[in-house]
Amino acid sequence: MKKMILAAGLSFCVITCYAQSLILATTTTTEQSGLLDKLLPTFTKDTGIAVKPVIMGTGQVLDAARRGDVDVVLSHDRESEEKFVADGFGVRRFDVMYNDFILIGPLDDPAKTAGHDIVKALLVLARSSATFYSRGDKSGTHMAELRYWQIGGVRDKTQYGANYKECGCGVGQALNLAAATDGAYVLADRGSWLNFKNRARLKILVEGDTRLFNQYGVTAVNPKKHPHVKVREAQTFVDWLTSPRGQAAINAYKINGQQLFFANAK
Repeated sequence: MKKMILAAGLSFCVITCYAQSLILATTTTTEQSGLLDKLLPTFTKDTGIAVKPVIMGTGQVLDAARRGDVDVVLSHDRESEEKFVADGFGVRRFDVMYNDFILIGPLDDPAKTAGHDIVKALLVLARSSATFYSRGDKSGTHMAELRYWQIGGVRDKTQYGANYKECGCGVGQALNLAAATDGAYVLADRGSWLNFKNRARLKILVEGDTRLFNQYGVTAVNPKKHPHVKVREAQTFVDWLTSPRGQAAINAYKINGQQLFFANAK
């Protein structure tokens, strides 16, 4: 009898403890880095709110939020995020964490891109015969790449290089393509690189440029645009992620002793 009561109690808890839920749209970099697997269970344990993550590039993340398909977004293209809020689709954007972008390429670096200037490196690639895999998906990484081309005075895609290829894919697939192609280069975030297992003959070639700074922000979808969104649950996620508890969880995530993201909520 006691076992039956205990089983019934556990079943009730499964149904009620996590009856609250939200849909989080976030980027492939938070997923491919392994961060989500560390953060979301802790958030659910602390709040009782289950999270269903939808993984896409930042552009697609914000498009889904504009349609009201999700409750909250975690992305990394400040300009697009601020426009999302200015257009009335987001309540308010908060800084959460940062890491940096890096240029990955072959060990022998045939195009001679190595250094600390990402714009110079891309211009060198454009003049070479090397293959460069672009995300090409309006992700935060792709938007950063486009800004670097513009800084270098290159605005026409035909000038990106003879072997410039857009994969329209997530960071993991882009890294795998570079690993499978001799002499290929790719722009990635450091977190995804540190969690990437199929490095083959790849290494970091460009890092340390201040323009490679990669800021992440969290924004709840505005219920004035979409009354059906889960306002309380979304705000709880924003509050937790920017709280000392959430910020500590971000800083605690490491691979081989290397920290992947650095919390910087104000």
